This record gives sequence, structure tokens and C-alpha cells, in this order.
Amino acid sequence: MRITPIFTLWKWWKRGFAWHSTTPGAGYDAAMEPDEIPEFSRQMGDTRDRNMMRVSLIISVLAAMVATVTVLGHREHTEAVLLQSRAGDMWEQYQSRKVRQQELMDSTDLLSVQPFADTAPVKAKLAQYKSQIDKWQTQLDDESNKARELQNEVNKAEAMAGRFDLGEALLQIAVVLASITLLTRHHRYVVVGSVLGVAGIVVTASAFLLK
Repeated sequence: MRITPIFTLWKWWKRGFAWHSTTPGAGYDAAMEPDEIPEFSRQMGDTRDRNMMRVSLIISVLAAMVATVTVLGHREHTEAVLLQSRAGDMWEQYQSRKVRQQELMDSTDLLSVQPFADTAPVKAKLAQYKSQIDKWQTQLDDESNKARELQNEVNKAEAMAGRFDLGEALLQIAVVLASITLLTRHHRYVVVGSVLGVAGIVVTASAFLLK
């Protein structure tokens, strides 16, 4: 019949394997029966094995979370670079069109002050230039808005990547601390590692709440 370690310890206490605080100098005055020692040792070994299995499971979960967060962080870093490139291209297009618009506006100003015998063609050309300037201005406004939107997306991607990096660091530290438990058999390391692991998961999840 299988006797649990807790029940065995209770039998110890019932048989007098307890501290008698009422008797000065009294100590442990009884021991378990000889035939119970092997069973108790085997059960304690099973308990340690189960505890180490739990620690190993925690380490495996933390390692899987590290891999997941690492992938998310790399993806966001790549996304930030691509968005920054697109935003840069949009600003270059904006600047190029702005220069052309400014040159056409200068030409319009010069043309409007020049004396001409026949002003009808000049007025027609000025009207054409003004129409082109207005058209470019509309395009410039659209390009400026798109460039700002892309820059906002870049800032968001960089912020998310930063959260993922911090979450990854916390999870990696958690894996190391939990692994120390397998060597030292001290469970305080896996407790601290689990706390850091939860913190890393919270930080990672907070990245998805950024706007």
C-alpha cells in the first residue's frame, strides 16, 4: 500500500518523532520502523523527481515564449526599417515636387511683371501655370499626409520592437534562473524566474496595446 510522505511524517509525529516543548531538553525520541525507511526514501525521491519535472516544464514554456517574442521583435524591427524607407521615399517625392512648384511660381511672378504688347497669350499661360500650381499643391498635401502617417507607423513599430526586446530579455533571464534550480535543487530560483517570466509576458502583451 502506497504511503504518502505527508502521511509518513504524520506517523513520525504520532509516534513521538516530534519536539516535546513541554520537557526541557527533550528532542526527537522515536524513529520510524526499519521496514518503512526504504518506502519513505523512494517516495521522497519520487517527489523530487516530480518537482524537477515541473521545473523542466516551466523552463520549456519559458523557452518557447522566448522564441516567440524573439520572432515578434525581429518582425517589428524589419517592419520599422521598411516603413522608414517608404516614408523617406515619400518625403523625397514631396521635396522634388515642391521644388518644381516653387520654380513654376517664380516663373509666374517673372512673367507677370514683364511688359508685353499682346497680353492675351500671357494671361493664358499664367492661368495654365496657376492651374498646375494648384494641382501640385493638392498632390503635395496628399504626399505630406501619407509621409506623416508612415512616420507614425514607424514610431509605433519601433515602440513595439522595444517592448518585445524588453520582454525577450526578461524571459531569457527567467530561463536562466529557472535552469539554476535543476543544478542547485533550490526552488527559489524557479520562483523568481517565474515572476520575471510573467513580467516578460505582460511587457510583450503591452506592445499590442500601443497606438
